[in-house]
This record gives sequence, structure tokens and C-alpha cells, in this order.
Amino acid sequence: MPTGSSPKREREFSKLKTEFKKEHRYPGREEEVAARIVNKQRSAAGETKDAKTAGSKSKSTKTKQS
Repeated sequence: MPTGSSPKREREFSKLKTEFKKEHRYPGREEEVAARIVNKQRSAAGETKDAKTAGSKSKSTKTKQS
């Protein structure tokens, strides 16, 4: 987990990692996947340094051509 993350996020990360190992999900990548999930949640909640997008990507709109 990145430095500066809250104890709540640390617990979430540990819980996800052990759950993935127990269920044999994402073999060999449990830690990576758990970190990605927690970081995505942190970004969406505005807890990160660069939380401009708040977890959403800009969607391009297509215009109709006549």
C-alpha cells in the first residue's frame, strides 16, 4: 500500500489479499489485485493526491455526421 493510506484502507487491503489467497483467486497476483482495488476506492473517495477524475474516466461523445 502507498504511504499515507489510512489504517482502514490497510485493513481492507489485508482482508482482500487473504480472501483471494483462501479462495485461490488470481493465483500469484493476489497482492497486486487487492492493491488495485483499494487504490481505485481511495481515488474515487478523493483520498489520493491526484484525485482530479474521482474514479471516472472521461467518455468521448461521438457526433453524427450528415
